[in-house]
Amino acid sequence: MFLSACAHQARLFFVALQFFTRLPVPRWVGFEPHWLHHASRYFSLVGIVVAAISAAVYAIAACVVPAAVAAVLATCAGVYATGAFHEDGFADVCDGFGGALTPQRVLEIMKDSRVGAYGAIGIALLLGLKCLLLAQFSPVTAIAALFLAHPLSRLAACMLIWRLHYVRTVDAKAKPLAQHMTGAELAIGAACALLPVLLIGVCGYLAWTSMLAGALLGGLAAAWLAWKFVRRIGGYTGDCLGAVQQASEVAIYLGVLAASGQPGWR
Repeated sequence: MFLSACAHQARLFFVALQFFTRLPVPRWVGFEPHWLHHASRYFSLVGIVVAAISAAVYAIAACVVPAAVAAVLATCAGVYATGAFHEDGFADVCDGFGGALTPQRVLEIMKDSRVGAYGAIGIALLLGLKCLLLAQFSPVTAIAALFLAHPLSRLAACMLIWRLHYVRTVDAKAKPLAQHMTGAELAIGAACALLPVLLIGVCGYLAWTSMLAGALLGGLAAAWLAWKFVRRIGGYTGDCLGAVQQASEVAIYLGVLAASGQPGWR
């Protein structure tokens, strides 16, 4: 019974990994549609995997090129690993919320596969800011920040699943995973996200105050977006989850940098 339960949890993790990234999964995992409804509990754990990929690229690149170049390459690695899944959601939200007034029109624009001016400008600014923030850190701090931001930002997205109403009736991309989440499933996601936080803090790679500042700013970004979503469309969609993940990730980097004692005015 215990081994069967462990195998099922491993299966749910691989289902989440397959859905949220381009990474291959073992053949024994198989597939059942109802597994998708419970796989989002491991969204944060998928974030650790993506952080590991980005951090590995950063560590290797930082040995031979400047930090700014390493930051760009690490960001590219993360985008490639996820298939720009979350970045696409952020761009769609920029288009929908920037180019429409009624809830129905917002949802229609977000469903459109084309990227408009708001989406293009928004994703360009977001990725530029992400690379710029990572470039300000030392290699050790940048790698620690990646392991902090990726899991926590995905936990922030899970909070929307847990608390808000899913507003689409048909959404081939997000519906299977994004309709509901129990408190126990959220607790699993939180445990996965907090594990690297504890390791980073205990090992001294980031100050506790810096991690707290990053987590608070990331949480504020997620809360503000959640308020906007409820106000404009009455809940969230899969694209909204991607937007929260991306905005929270950048906000965490910003919080860590702000708490590091590097003032802008000299």
